[in-house]
Amino acid sequence: MLKEFKEFAMRGNVIDLAIGVIIGGAFGKIVSSLVADVIMPLIGLLLGKINFSNLFINLGPEKYTNLAAAQEAGASTLNYGIFINAIVDFLIVAFVIFLVIKGINKMQRPAPEPAPTTKKCPYCFTEIPIEAKRCPNCTSQLE
Repeated sequence: MLKEFKEFAMRGNVIDLAIGVIIGGAFGKIVSSLVADVIMPLIGLLLGKINFSNLFINLGPEKYTNLAAAQEAGASTLNYGIFINAIVDFLIVAFVIFLVIKGINKMQRPAPEPAPTTKKCPYCFTEIPIEAKRCPNCTSQLE
C-alpha cells in the first residue's frame, strides 16, 4: 500500500498540481496585498479619504468609531468594506486567470492550413497545378 501511494504521489500530474497550488497561494497573497495596500487606498483617496477596510455596520445599539473598536468590544458587525476588498481581490485574480488561459489557448491553436497548390483534373483525376488551364496528362481544357 505504501508503494502504491508513493507511485501515486510521484506521478507528474500530482506534482504539477501541488506546485500549482503553492504558486496559486503565493499569487493570492500578492493580489490580496495589492488590493488592500495599493488599490483600495487609492480608490478611497479618490472617493474622499474612505478606508474600505474600516467600513462596517454595527448590528447593536452602541456607537463605535472604527471596526477595531467594535471588534474589541465584541460587537456584532457587518463588515461590508472587507467584503468589497474581497470582491476586488477576486476580480483581479479572475482577470489574470482569464489572461493566462487566453494565452495558453492562443499557443495551442493549430496553425492555419496553407492554401492548396494543386487540384484534381475532373476528367482523369490526376493532381495538377492549381493555375493549370489544361491538364498535362489528358490534355482536357479545364476552364
